[in-house]
Amino acid sequence: MLSRVWSASLIGIDAVKVGVEVDVAGGLPAIVVVGLPDAAVQESKERVRTALKNAGFTFPMRRIVINLSPADLRKEGPSFDLPISIGILAATQQIKLDLLEDSLFLGEVLLDGSLRPVAGVLAIAAAAQQLGIKNLIIPADNVREAAVVQNLNVYGFKHLSEVGAFLNDPNGYIPACIDGELELTQGQISAPDLGDVKGQAHARRALEIAAAGGHNLIFVGPPGSGKTMLARRLPGIMPPLQFQEALEVTQIHSVAGLLKDKGALIGVRPFRSPHHSASGTALVGGGSFPRPGEISLAHRGILFLDELTEFRRDVLEFLRQPLEDGNVTISRTRQSVSFPAQFTLVASTNPCPCGFYADTVQACTCSPRAREQYWARLSGPLMDRIDLQVGVNRLKPEEITQQPTGEDSATVRARVQQARDRASVRFKGTSLRCNAEMQSAHLRQWCSLDETTRSLLENAIRRLGLSVRASDRILKVARTIADLAGDEQLQTQHVAEAIQYRTIDRMQ
Repeated sequence: MLSRVWSASLIGIDAVKVGVEVDVAGGLPAIVVVGLPDAAVQESKERVRTALKNAGFTFPMRRIVINLSPADLRKEGPSFDLPISIGILAATQQIKLDLLEDSLFLGEVLLDGSLRPVAGVLAIAAAAQQLGIKNLIIPADNVREAAVVQNLNVYGFKHLSEVGAFLNDPNGYIPACIDGELELTQGQISAPDLGDVKGQAHARRALEIAAAGGHNLIFVGPPGSGKTMLARRLPGIMPPLQFQEALEVTQIHSVAGLLKDKGALIGVRPFRSPHHSASGTALVGGGSFPRPGEISLAHRGILFLDELTEFRRDVLEFLRQPLEDGNVTISRTRQSVSFPAQFTLVASTNPCPCGFYADTVQACTCSPRAREQYWARLSGPLMDRIDLQVGVNRLKPEEITQQPTGEDSATVRARVQQARDRASVRFKGTSLRCNAEMQSAHLRQWCSLDETTRSLLENAIRRLGLSVRASDRILKVARTIADLAGDEQLQTQHVAEAIQYRTIDRMQ
């Protein structure tokens, strides 16, 4: 007898509906899987055979052919265990067929019949809802992540026998219900408090501007000046994720298999901090079956690169296109996959190899040539894409011994939220979410300058040798400064403050 059940496969963070056809016919006992299965799918034959027996079902000692369609799409992972099991049970008439056409199955099956969670369930649940699927049957540990999708009945089970019982008699089973908005409000910001920082008023101001406008930021200063400490406090002053943003972030982490013990939705902005030995693939994603890298895992959040000049230059160059476009495309022979990558880049570095160039306490021992080679690790185009370039000085002795006097994160975050709200009103009807995403047409519309301010900007471009991209980023930063001040029109002081954050474009 022939049966068909529905499952799904991932291409990047997008899901494709997959039909699992099972034919049980006469002949020598064998199981054949076709439709471009990978090794994990091929191994499902033995897992399913043993699991069905241990779950109390009868496994047919006949020739079983399993086809995964479309046949030209590569199928990978253990998530097809459950649909294959259900397909065999349907073909041998051990379960009723009433719900199969409107249901999608996903899950790994252990040898005792238990169901184990799989990656990418949220992306598949969203696709199933759009395709008109009514029921999603998955392992119980995946329920919280899938149930945030509206208009989809999500059922979670711990054992294969429970799935069979549900299909034979669905009465009495209630689909899972998760309030995504409530889950989002329960997300706790765990970042250190900005109120603990002593001194560093200039750096604190830069953090506030970066949070309000989504601007990229680099701290440059000697060891012990607090660069990393400051950067780790940025998440605490950024506005909370909106529901749609949280869905995007959670979907990426689901595909990467990083949702264990994180609840239904990721309610706080990601903060990713890869080591400087990270490869290009680790940073941007890739592999035989492309998976998201650090820049996609930082989507709608922060990518922190500590000791930026210690990263390989060719790895850093991979950041240029995602910083400009907000996504990364990975091409392979069989397919091309795009991952979203709209993140705020925060970096820190020493000013020279010894770390003490321009330090007020310890003399630099580096030659001009050594400093030039050190900064040559960062290309001009990459530095152009960093809006805020901030020098951080060592604290004075009297600052070290005094108690912190700056505002705490909650106070700054409220001001940042007000600036974001002003930008949201301005961006209504567009896809823009923050000032850093503005393009040239938007700058002409919302960043007009009077003659005095235009002359100031022209002199800065001439004196600092800035590119068109760098000058545009000055205007974006100035727009954010104006939003923080509650001003609708850009003024000279807004542009003047923005210019000062471009003074270390090519530090030597």
